Amino acid sequence: MTEDVVSPETHSKDSVQRLKRNAVGTFGVIFMAVATAAPITAMVGNVPIAVGFGNGSHAPAGYLVATIVLGLFAIGYATMAKHITATGAFYGYISHGLGRVMGMASGLIITLAYIVFEASLIGIFAFFFQNFLSSQLGITIHWLVPALLMLVLNSVLTYFDVNLTAKVLGVFLITEIVMLGLGAIAVAVKGGGPDGFAVGEILNPVGAFQPAAIAGASAGLGLFFAFWSWVGFESTAMYGEESKDPKRIIPRATMIAVLGVGIFYIFVSWMAIAGTGPQQAIELAQNADTSSEIFFAPVRDTYGEWAITLFNILLVTGSFACGMAFHNCASRYLYALGREGLSSGLQKTLGATHKTHGSPYIASFVQSGIALVLVLAFFFAGMDPYIHMYTLLAILGTMAILIVQSLCAFSVVAYFHFHKNHPSSAHWFKTFLAPLTGGIGMLYVVYLLWEHKESAAGAASGTLLFKLTPWIVIGVFVFGAAMALYFKFNDKRRYELIGRIVYDDSEVRD
Repeated sequence: MTEDVVSPETHSKDSVQRLKRNAVGTFGVIFMAVATAAPITAMVGNVPIAVGFGNGSHAPAGYLVATIVLGLFAIGYATMAKHITATGAFYGYISHGLGRVMGMASGLIITLAYIVFEASLIGIFAFFFQNFLSSQLGITIHWLVPALLMLVLNSVLTYFDVNLTAKVLGVFLITEIVMLGLGAIAVAVKGGGPDGFAVGEILNPVGAFQPAAIAGASAGLGLFFAFWSWVGFESTAMYGEESKDPKRIIPRATMIAVLGVGIFYIFVSWMAIAGTGPQQAIELAQNADTSSEIFFAPVRDTYGEWAITLFNILLVTGSFACGMAFHNCASRYLYALGREGLSSGLQKTLGATHKTHGSPYIASFVQSGIALVLVLAFFFAGMDPYIHMYTLLAILGTMAILIVQSLCAFSVVAYFHFHKNHPSSAHWFKTFLAPLTGGIGMLYVVYLLWEHKESAAGAASGTLLFKLTPWIVIGVFVFGAAMALYFKFNDKRRYELIGRIVYDDSEVRD
């Protein structure tokens, strides 16, 4: 049985403007999805926190646990992608699995997540850019300058064909992966560090749930930062309409992104800790001035100081690539919500695509405008781009995205097993046990974030925005649900459109 969709009489194909078809292949989708994870920023930024204040030298085991949980989630997510192809990935999936009310509520908070993620990455890009100019060239500039530069570049690049973005991200992504890989390989070739590879101490999965032997350390914090390092991998599905063969490309790209990133994270973090020595790594990680030495020291010892300079350059380009990828995500969610016809005005503006490039250019400009407002708000409030803008907005976005990921996992189970759609694809493991386990795992990570939100926020934990973060997520979710219920009882035709567009690129596919 295939779920009913809105008929062409109520929502004609001509009323919806399409994204450019066949614009990107498997590698392009993978590049854009992995770029949102920002491997070099995730490793250099998150691993030291996990090592110093989380699960200590067992941090790579935390990445192993995260790989397993996210892999289980991805199995069901990829199976869903074989049948539903829509730019508003989570929004569409949850609408079909858990209903239109939950779909609209989830659609709004996932859009919120991607909107604030771009501004968050602008903050850390500005921080890295400012520090690089100061330390390497002796040039001092205000952080607002690189922040505005990134805003403009994102807006310009995403105006054109999505393939251009994929190529730019591909270059940045490959260089940062090569740099991280060179450091890890150097340790591997040398046979590890002072304690060898320390496999039992570093990779024991049980250790992922044990805090470091230091006062105040929490294994939960280490696990949370491991999961945080993947945020954005699920964006593969939102490029389905622009890919050359979505039923084949999106499931494949999703699994490659999740498992490929996971294996890479485990290996790089393992080699970094082994190369430094488990105990020394914990000591270095507890000091903000030396925490990056977990990664820098093996690179410097093997390749020389020039490699550290390159590492710092790649921190700048890596954060830029991540921010640009999130700009694409936010633009496509705004476009997906706008084009559905819930409002004729939004359909003609947010839901419009460029006649030549097939890009959601108006939604992209709107996203740039929102990001600009956020950046200026932090600037006029006198806040720091890293301590405040990056951290606070990343926590807000992560809380929202983890909740939606959990709901999406449960929607897979509902879609195949409660609504009995596509019985040939329904499977006890792929569409039931795997997504159910993954969804429960995601809820556990939401709990970890809640329990350790003060530690994750650090110096920014005393701000008003931090205190309002859970209420912002709840408020947007409730508003989305209320909007859907309003349509349900007052405008049945518009209610039926939620999460469903009828034309070849986004309909339910047999």
